[in-house]
Amino acid sequence: MPYEWLRDTQGAPDQSGAPLHGSQRPLAHLRLWPFRSLSRRGFVWFIGATAALLAMPLIPLVGSPVLWGILPFLLLAIWAIWTALSRSYRDGEITEDLILWPDRITLTRQGPGRRRQSWEANPHWVTVTLHEKGGPVPQYLTLRGAGREVELGAFLSEDERLALRAEVRQRLADLR
Repeated sequence: MPYEWLRDTQGAPDQSGAPLHGSQRPLAHLRLWPFRSLSRRGFVWFIGATAALLAMPLIPLVGSPVLWGILPFLLLAIWAIWTALSRSYRDGEITEDLILWPDRITLTRQGPGRRRQSWEANPHWVTVTLHEKGGPVPQYLTLRGAGREVELGAFLSEDERLALRAEVRQRLADLR
């Protein structure tokens, strides 16, 4: 699943200068990210294979003036595929961090282009809601607290959001 509960909740070392919430360490830290069906290595292989397959019909045209008429279009096709896949990777650079302390819960979303959004509430008043219909995606998972409702893992699959709801509810119940 494209999320994990990080086991090391010790936070930053004391000499790092990183602020801690009082003297308490986080009790739980959840990190979420979108699923990638094509790794960076697979991306390189795909572009290489596409370039090789597009170059094969050009072999009989080597030395012919027709080659120079077709070559720019094939290079343009490879460039377009490269650009589209690169844009897809940039748009998918999303991470969400849900951190639980005994007296607060924070959700930080790092979006494409390093856009950052944060939400904070008291975990005793936070409710986890799964909207089966009516949300932007089926099985839409939200957290409500501190007068706001925020989405959690909208990029996850329906089954992953169902499993995540149970896990987050259990962690919140353990805090109470």
